[in-house]
Amino acid sequence: MNKNLLESVMKLNGDTGTALADYLGIARSTFSAKINETKGAEFTQGEIARIKIKYSLSAEDVENIFFN
Repeated sequence: MNKNLLESVMKLNGDTGTALADYLGIARSTFSAKINETKGAEFTQGEIARIKIKYSLSAEDVENIFFN
């Protein structure tokens, strides 16, 4: 996962980790674990789909952020 790219998209849209966690319906600590890939935590397909919609990401953007 490309954490810096996701964080840059979030910042461009005026979002914080807390705001995105709230949007996804997960705890801030869970979001932090996923973005930092702590303990094998990963975003689910559903969460990735919601992030794609929220930020109007292209398939290439999703590939670059989550599957680099």
